[in-house]
Amino acid sequence: MDATKIKYLDLKKVTERHAEEIHEAVARVIDSGWYLQGEAVARFEEEYARYCGVRHCIACGNGLDALTLILRAYMEMGVMAEGDEVIVPANTYIASILSITENGLVPVLVEPRQDTFQIDDTLIEQAITPRTRAVMIVHLYGRMAYTERIGEICRRHGLKLVEDCAQSHGLANEGRRAKSEELGNEERRMKNEELAAAVPTCLSQSEVGTAPANSSLFVLHSSFSSASGHSFYPGKNLGALGDAGAVTTDDDKLAATVRALANYGSSRKYVFRYRGRNSRMDEIQAAVLSVRLRYLDEDNAERRRIALRYIEEVNNTLLTLPSHDYWRHSVFHIFPVLTPRRDELQEYLKDNGVQTVIHYPIPPHHQQCYASWNGLSLPVTERIHREELSIPCNQVLTDNEVTTIINILNKFGE
Repeated sequence: MDATKIKYLDLKKVTERHAEEIHEAVARVIDSGWYLQGEAVARFEEEYARYCGVRHCIACGNGLDALTLILRAYMEMGVMAEGDEVIVPANTYIASILSITENGLVPVLVEPRQDTFQIDDTLIEQAITPRTRAVMIVHLYGRMAYTERIGEICRRHGLKLVEDCAQSHGLANEGRRAKSEELGNEERRMKNEELAAAVPTCLSQSEVGTAPANSSLFVLHSSFSSASGHSFYPGKNLGALGDAGAVTTDDDKLAATVRALANYGSSRKYVFRYRGRNSRMDEIQAAVLSVRLRYLDEDNAERRRIALRYIEEVNNTLLTLPSHDYWRHSVFHIFPVLTPRRDELQEYLKDNGVQTVIHYPIPPHHQQCYASWNGLSLPVTERIHREELSIPCNQVLTDNEVTTIINILNKFGE
């Protein structure tokens, strides 16, 4: 057997699925002679804003920049100042936290729930101080982090809610408020139950938008936060051919400030209101993303189909897999498996031709760049980072490959 028979994610195959359209889109950009701040970027911004159900999408260089620009914009607007605090999950990729410290703000780490990997909403309120200005939630691994409790806490304490959506493209929030305020609570509840039985949770905003205004209770996650940062790194559910990112928001002033900050601090050529940075998506990445956006819901549905097979067919007491409830609220950017024998499992899968990835081997509070946190005790976060292993779960896997992975997992420890 080959050393790696089943790749964790085969980006070449992902691109080949729509290669003709991608090549044509890239060729149009090349032939246009216009490579920055042109029609392709404007088109993608409009398409992605519509998809997310928000007024504004501002394309930028990458996902870290997107989050950093949101917080910086709030500082320029007088909403935050250096030394203010932002509550953030302790269990996250380092970029979430880097965006906070980059702005001279103070991250306040809150433990996740072990069953969802998302920030524990029962612990947020006790972390709030007079300096708290925002809560940043991270839809880690593609699973919904938002809860009504989080929204209520932010409203009651006057906090901004910022989303890190780097791993959650296309995620829908089941059971959110109706698009029409005319729906009463009981009718809303009945309609939600009806839709939950009939519609997948990865319903796209474009599909929602085609329905009557009062017919859908499904809205994308970007609609309940103050602002959202997105990454289009190649391995994401919606990936470019290089680095790219975006900010989405309904806040007109925030959108204008982010756009200026990402363009050297300028909203008019050679006039600089802010000390900004250069963070712009190029035309080629935008053209590629416009193509891939058309297939995002289809790709997410395939990820969820494979994830459900794992959940229902892997029967090994040594492994902890996501639950059916987890499945209903995720687009499975990552399919996480927990086991105290994580390193042994990874080696076993490798020996059997299956490539895996650890997300992530070292938690943020144990990283050298945040040495002052190294003594913190965050046991839930530490267990996740000690036991998590990501197995292949993406739209280019074949049924035979999924069956192979399931059979190998079921034999682990025999």
